[in-house]
Amino acid sequence: MVATSLMYVGLNMTYASSFQLLRGSVIVFTGILSMGFLDKVLKISQWVGIVTILVGLVIVGLADVLFPSSDVTQTFNTNSLITGDLLIIMAQIIAATQMTYEEKYVSKYNVDALQAVGWEGILGFSTLAILLVPMYFIPLPFPFGHEPRFVMEDTIDAFVQLHNNPVLVVAFTGTILSIAFFNFAGITVTKELSATTRMVLDSLRTVIIWAVSLGLGWQDFNYLQVIGFLALISGMCLYNNILIVPGLRRLGIQSFRARSDPPFASFSSPHTPPEEP
Repeated sequence: MVATSLMYVGLNMTYASSFQLLRGSVIVFTGILSMGFLDKVLKISQWVGIVTILVGLVIVGLADVLFPSSDVTQTFNTNSLITGDLLIIMAQIIAATQMTYEEKYVSKYNVDALQAVGWEGILGFSTLAILLVPMYFIPLPFPFGHEPRFVMEDTIDAFVQLHNNPVLVVAFTGTILSIAFFNFAGITVTKELSATTRMVLDSLRTVIIWAVSLGLGWQDFNYLQVIGFLALISGMCLYNNILIVPGLRRLGIQSFRARSDPPFASFSSPHTPPEEP
């Protein structure tokens, strides 16, 4: 909840391309925290996959910077950009911590994914319902405050807008359902695989959003985005040992795995017994 709040406050203060780029850093933070707190060992092929995904995100972001949409009219000053970017990075560190914590305790206590999502929803709803009361009275300047009263959150105005616009009701309902399914699938992946794998798969949302935007005519086609998305897919395949690494082994590069393990041997669990000679 804190990570999401910081992330979208930062989005209001910087460019969408910067938001997408910095959001991808959660993969690196999750990988580092998994090694430090879960005694995980990432192979070089997995790190190469993570770096490839980050490169893909950079290319997608550059496409927005070099070829901005004609309807983008909002400008930001330097202080706003720096503050927004820092808030987004802080949000990624908090999100990575949450993913690592979930992996540790969901796996340790064998918590059912649906039960975990349910309790997260109940606690999140209760907390925000209480916080919305003081937020209604706290004045904030732009870009933190929102019209018409420029307060932190104007809940009454939000319900008025929902009442006056059925399209908003449909979007609001769709968001609730999609996030519920997204969190259920995410915790399931964390429990069965790992938090880093969850973040790697999560980065592919950009490809789906891009494809839908093109299909609905919300975005113009750009060749840089195709290159970026190919890098995203390649990085996912590298991390999950799909197609690329097995293909290299079939071509005769059998020592790929052997060369990839030793550099990270020092990150192994201290309780792991030494290998037999």
